[in-house]
Amino acid sequence: MQENIMEKIVSLAKRRGFVFQGSELYGGLQGTWDYGPLGVLMKNNIKAAWWKKNIQERGDMVGLDAAILMNRKVWEASGHTKFMFDDLVECKACHHRFRKDKVGPKCPDCGGDFSDAKPFNLMLETVVGPVASDDAKIFLRPETAQGIFVDYQLIQETTRRKLPFGVGQIGKSFRNEITPGNFVFRVREFEQMEIEYFCRPEEGMTKYEEWRQARLAWWLGLGIKKDNIRFYEYKKEELAHYSAGTTDVEFAFPFGKNGWDELEGIAYRTDFDLKAHINASGQDIGYFDEETKTKIVPHVVEPSAGVDRAFLAFMLNGYEEIAGGRSTTTESNKEVETVLHLHPAIAPYKAAVLPLSKKPELSVPAKALVAELRKRWMVDYDETSAIGRRYRRQDEIGTPYCITFDFDSLEDKKVTVRDRDTMAQDRVAIAELEAYLEEKLKY
Repeated sequence: MQENIMEKIVSLAKRRGFVFQGSELYGGLQGTWDYGPLGVLMKNNIKAAWWKKNIQERGDMVGLDAAILMNRKVWEASGHTKFMFDDLVECKACHHRFRKDKVGPKCPDCGGDFSDAKPFNLMLETVVGPVASDDAKIFLRPETAQGIFVDYQLIQETTRRKLPFGVGQIGKSFRNEITPGNFVFRVREFEQMEIEYFCRPEEGMTKYEEWRQARLAWWLGLGIKKDNIRFYEYKKEELAHYSAGTTDVEFAFPFGKNGWDELEGIAYRTDFDLKAHINASGQDIGYFDEETKTKIVPHVVEPSAGVDRAFLAFMLNGYEEIAGGRSTTTESNKEVETVLHLHPAIAPYKAAVLPLSKKPELSVPAKALVAELRKRWMVDYDETSAIGRRYRRQDEIGTPYCITFDFDSLEDKKVTVRDRDTMAQDRVAIAELEAYLEEKLKY
């Protein structure tokens, strides 16, 4: 990773409209971030790519969008009210508070000594209804998974799915992190892309390995460099109480321990969750196996990735600075050029139309062209400043293709398409441009 890359990513994110500090007008709110015009496009593209690969293209997967607010009993049954705690320590001198596992023997802010660790509940509590009684207190969900488990039987019956099958969900979760930080990596409000894959007990380890490989292939397929990603398989003593196997897909985050931190978790949760809800609810939500004519409780493999962490990983993975720029023009050689190498599937804009001049004879047909392309893709339009500077603006936000409409276009009915990464230029007939981009943007 490049020197001070996090500072550069945060600066780029704000300057170009990817991510803003939440509530910045009023001094901000720690651990909250707003995704700006480009950021929301990129986030939506990440989620769409995940949904396409894991739900749309598979015959053994269905989707769900469960409520954020759930009956308090759900979290009691799942064990969250008992286990959803981090150890908190407080500096005796400056009174700043930290997660115990994230600091050393002395306060990083003032060098003071810490108090003894105390358990801190990570779930955010709220109240439903007009009366703030104990019975009205519930939690903002700390994960999306429990919505899938609670609805498991309804999903299985309405879709008539047979084992093995999975349920995917994308949604907001909330955790009252003691020390949020590292930009959007650790926040109090975040989005998850989560799968619960149900199978027979004897299939558990096989499906666990299949999902490990499938999820790694997804990240690599979207351009994450092999050197930036790896598996970390938990040792037996590191496993959670419900897990028979857990693997983190780790990314080379510059702030991570030894240069690595979690991007996605893949856990073989056995039958822990469904059994917990069967016992707590008194409802038999098991699976009737037609082959054996018996009722079984399926085992579950859970791949769970954070959208926000994915966003940050793609930004870090794609960021490049080129001293003097890539062009041979005098103007370019005076400055460092930033290129964001984003896979076309997740780039905010798929292309940008750049008329060589603002004169009506070029701008009018160029605007007509961009209007047609926008029926298929998110396409930017820029007619301000020199063409080289406009290219660099698009390179900085990761736009894969720039389309230049010049004076020759009026005669030959062609445009020049420039590739962001190779800088190769193709002269393409306007009538064939959609087919050209369709092939280039295929994923």
